[in-house]
Amino acid sequence: MNAIISASDLANDLTGANLPVLLDVRWQLTAAKAAGEPPYDGRADYETGHLPGAVFVDLDRELASAPGQGGRHPLPGLAHFGAAMRRAGVSSGTPVVVYDGGQGWAAARAWWMLRWTGHPDVRVLDGGLPAWEGPLEKSVPVPAEGDFVPEPGAGLLDADAAAALARSGVLLDARAGERYRGEVEPIDPVAGHIPGAVSAPTTENVGADGRYLPAPELRERFKGLGVSEGARVGVYCGSGVSAAHEVLALAVAGIPAELYVGSWSEWSSDPDRPVAVGPDPQ
Repeated sequence: MNAIISASDLANDLTGANLPVLLDVRWQLTAAKAAGEPPYDGRADYETGHLPGAVFVDLDRELASAPGQGGRHPLPGLAHFGAAMRRAGVSSGTPVVVYDGGQGWAAARAWWMLRWTGHPDVRVLDGGLPAWEGPLEKSVPVPAEGDFVPEPGAGLLDADAAAALARSGVLLDARAGERYRGEVEPIDPVAGHIPGAVSAPTTENVGADGRYLPAPELRERFKGLGVSEGARVGVYCGSGVSAAHEVLALAVAGIPAELYVGSWSEWSSDPDRPVAVGPDPQ
């Protein structure tokens, strides 16, 4: 099953018999704001217009738990996540399509969490809301309660497993190159990268329109980053959000990958963890 869906294919699916559940996960990374400037409000944007029938999902409250030792976006409790998905109408036997405002990171986090916890049919709207040419609605739907019960599977890395994978396989760093090299660090306490990790900014997996590059181009990109056939691959970023976008890009390319959810925000908070700087992985 393809991990992404085009806007035209989604429009066709919405006229069929087995309608997908639509999840709107608009979100932006909240950095320091100027005095008096409010933080981004995804729900407010959702209420100004969303895909017909779409339910808003709050990344910070439903796809993550409170920041702490596990990073800035640690996983939520399974019971909490499952309840949020059932409230949104998610059932195991119903397809799900997730979208966001176009960046793709938040939608990919929802996609990864549903896939990791066992949902068999989840796709991300390629290009997000800007790719949609159909009507929007402002009314907030109240879907029938779903029956999805999350059951976690493989594909999740902790800090020790990520460190080991950087030595035995390929660990990709999905952040911007300057953060990987340690030239800047606007959010986390220490600049640099996990020793052995390879710089692979997730922004290079998409074109100017925010849509994923074709699968053959993505395969060539990852091959150039050292991903050989059969290699074990992991991805991290700042807090397990943009890295999910790269895991999705790898899925489009036909390459399974694991996610280090704690990512750099967890790694860099531990003074006993080694840090590498510069363009060299080590």
